[in-house]
Amino acid sequence: MKIETIGSATLYLGDCREVLSLLRQPYCVVTDPPFGIDGGSGGDSKNYAKGAYHAAWPDTPEYISSVVVPVVDHCVRSAIAVGVTPGLKCIDLYPKARDMGCFWTPATVTHGPWGLTCFWPILYYGKDHRAGKGAWPTGKAVTESAERNGHPCPKPFKAWRWLVAKVAHPGLPVVDLFMGSGTTGVACADLGLPFIGIEIEPKYFEIARDRIEHAQKQQRLFA
Repeated sequence: MKIETIGSATLYLGDCREVLSLLRQPYCVVTDPPFGIDGGSGGDSKNYAKGAYHAAWPDTPEYISSVVVPVVDHCVRSAIAVGVTPGLKCIDLYPKARDMGCFWTPATVTHGPWGLTCFWPILYYGKDHRAGKGAWPTGKAVTESAERNGHPCPKPFKAWRWLVAKVAHPGLPVVDLFMGSGTTGVACADLGLPFIGIEIEPKYFEIARDRIEHAQKQQRLFA
């Protein structure tokens, strides 16, 4: 396991199952896990969705069931609030959500058995600290394109920043179990939130570290 600290961000290169056991303080979770699309066919295949990963794990439904879902379940029981974008193929494997929303896009997200898919589900767990008259919508329209940064499935920044801001509780760190290219960490830097990112693939860890370091520098510059 490798650990790097960049400003208010702590980044782990390693298995999220090992890192979670180290977390003691209250935290929130915003994460985009693998979708389990490797080995599928047609609209359920990686050709129409997340693309080819360079990773030490198989992006299969079996991996989602045996590794990803137990990790999310642990966070559901231990974190203050959780926002997960599980994709469609394996969504029924996840714990029952407290609420559900989506990112909706006029452009196609992927292909499904009934045609072009234009929404991206969000599962919410735990407590919404804005519950009541000040609550935000559970979904958001997305019209921006994601930045091409070397990861096969980068997140559109404005939409992801909105989700981080919705799930995060003031003063608590935001944890991303499957950090990827680090968009959650970039959003946390922009929002002034502490961040804990975990990524098992060295190539994507390096991309995330560089992006988060740049975002932290920009934040200090503007401050």
